[in-house]
Amino acid sequence: MTSADLARMMTGIGQAARAAAAELACATAERKYAALIGAAGSVWDARESILVANEKDVAYGTEKGLSAAMIDRLRLDEARIRGIVDGLRTVAEQRDPVGEVISEWDRPSGLHIQRVRTPLGVVGVIYESRPNVTADAGALCLKAGNAVILRGGSESFHSSAALHACLVKGVQQAGLPATAIQLVPTRDREMVAQMLRAVDYIDVIVPRGGKGLVGLVQAEARVPVFAHLEGVCHIYADGDADLEKARRVVVNAKARRPGICGAAECLLIDRAFWAKHGSVLIKDLQAAGVEVRGADELAELPGVVAATADDFGHEFLDMIIAARLVDGVDGAIAHIRAHGSNHTECVLTENDAVAARFFQRLDSAILMRNASTQFADGGEFGMGGEIGIATGKLHARGPVGAEQLTSFKYLVTGDGTCRS
Repeated sequence: MTSADLARMMTGIGQAARAAAAELACATAERKYAALIGAAGSVWDARESILVANEKDVAYGTEKGLSAAMIDRLRLDEARIRGIVDGLRTVAEQRDPVGEVISEWDRPSGLHIQRVRTPLGVVGVIYESRPNVTADAGALCLKAGNAVILRGGSESFHSSAALHACLVKGVQQAGLPATAIQLVPTRDREMVAQMLRAVDYIDVIVPRGGKGLVGLVQAEARVPVFAHLEGVCHIYADGDADLEKARRVVVNAKARRPGICGAAECLLIDRAFWAKHGSVLIKDLQAAGVEVRGADELAELPGVVAATADDFGHEFLDMIIAARLVDGVDGAIAHIRAHGSNHTECVLTENDAVAARFFQRLDSAILMRNASTQFADGGEFGMGGEIGIATGKLHARGPVGAEQLTSFKYLVTGDGTCRS
């Protein structure tokens, strides 16, 4: 297709989304609930055809040379489809944020003022590999009364299309416009640029993918963007950490699913912990199949690869982790400030003062204590799913769920009230 063809496609999609958004803003909670429950049923009924579509995508991704971790992000099985279905149902059951009175007050002038949640309008979501984002993003945008334009990665093209068809079926059965959830029907990368320039149709762009995609979106978008940098997540083992807790959490944070943005990418070990327990955490990671890239003393350990400067602040998304020793919690904080991406950090400690200092002096979107960074997920936060993890400081931070996909307006009531 030519650039002119793609521009016309964007215009058609955008106009349809604008019209749908006007209807969705007024849709009842009951109708949105029905759409999401219907979509969940459709996904489960269509699971065999979804898996067939996913096999095509896995074959395509393998041919392109995607890493094992990226193939894992791409692959669906019946359990993961069940997870998608459960996510849709969880979002359906959530309180509808639209119309919620956030606050209200009276003024001496006689005015009564309410601040009320309202949809953003049209959300554009640009994502890579993970086909479940199609369902998560579609559901959360619908719940918040927004129309959504989805542009999935070329690797998940068939899986996303199969899931999108189920979402549309649920929307139509509930009497809502089919164009409430649209999927860009081409792999052509020019459509990303078209979306980034579509200021007349899209109110906000949410990128979900690797550093290259997010950097491109932030550099070229004329539409406002929910910032989402890479997940360079750190885990710090304090001198007062419980050894068994630390061993469980560190391995889970890295090895459970190394290709997700909540996977730990750097292990910081307090020298006091090292003096007590030695290299036990390093050995545990190696036993789990993780390549450890260690600095300084850690580089001398058996099987450890000597780290380079570039290994710190790097999102591996693979069975690789950088590691170094630090001097206390302040050493960990200094390292994270220098190399972090403001996504998720964890402190392993039984010392309340250390945990409080870690929480107070770091400003990442998510800070954890004695818990795996792999919990950095909207579903695990009780949001049913997420459209992404926002690492910026404006509007939304952390998991972006339905509530974060709203803005607000003021409703002001008087009684013939005039300003003197």
